[in-house]
Amino acid sequence: MIRTEVSGAVLEVILDAPAKLNSIDEQGLKDLAQALANARPAAERGEIRALLLRGEGKAFCAGRDIAGVDPATDDVPGYLDGLTAPAMEALHSFPAPSFAAVQGACLGVGLGLALACDVVYVGERAKLGSPFANLGAALDSGGHWLLTQRLGTHRALDLIYTGELMGGAEAVASGLFSRVVPDDELLAFARERAERVADGATGALLASKELVFEVRDGLGFDASLAAETRVQESLRTTEHYVEGFAAFREKRRPVFKH
Repeated sequence: MIRTEVSGAVLEVILDAPAKLNSIDEQGLKDLAQALANARPAAERGEIRALLLRGEGKAFCAGRDIAGVDPATDDVPGYLDGLTAPAMEALHSFPAPSFAAVQGACLGVGLGLALACDVVYVGERAKLGSPFANLGAALDSGGHWLLTQRLGTHRALDLIYTGELMGGAEAVASGLFSRVVPDDELLAFARERAERVADGATGALLASKELVFEVRDGLGFDASLAAETRVQESLRTTEHYVEGFAAFREKRRPVFKH
C-alpha cells in the first residue's frame, strides 16, 4: 500500500493501491506514519532534502477505505486520533520541504494528506473535496481548519454543506492548492520542483517554512519582522548564506553543498 523511493536527495512516498484509487485503510495510515518516521533521521542529517507525496495510477487518494467498516462498531477516536492524526502530523512536521502531486480523486483523508504538505501541485482533471455530507458524517482529517484557513468561512461551509467537488483549476484559483498542471505533465513537474529545492539552501528554506507556519498561526506583523531578523542572523554565518552572496556578486548560479 505504501512504498518509498529515493532519488538523489528526494524521497518519494507513494500511495500504491491503484485498483481502489489509493483509498487508504488503517494499516495504510500506520505504514505511512512509519515510512515518514523511518525517513526522518535521514532528513535531519540533510541526506533527504525534499519529500514528494503522490498516488500511483489515475487517482491520488479516494479517501478512507470503508470496505468492511460497520458504523455500529467503528472506533472513530482510534481511527482519527490514533491513525489519521499521526500520519498527518508526520507529514506536516517532516524536516524537509514537502510537495504533493495530486491527480484524479483527492477526497476525504486524501485531501487532508495533500493539504498537510507544504506545496501541492494538482492536475487539471483532479476532483477534490470531502463529500462527508453524503455519508451523514462530519468533515475530518483537519478539514475544518484547513478549508477555513485557505478558503474562508463562507466557501468552506459551502463545500461542507453541499459535498460538491472542485476541479483542479478552481481549487488553485480559490487558494486551496499551489498550481494547476496538465495531467500528463504533473509528475515530471512536481519531481523537477522537488529536485530543485533539494539542491537549494535547505536550511534557509526550512527557516522560512517555520516562519510561515508561525505567521499562519497568529504571529503579528511586528513579531514577524523580529522573527525574520532572528532567523536571518542565524543563517548569516552558514556556508549556504556565504555561497549565495558570493554567487550573486559573481553573477553565477550558487552551488549549495550538503
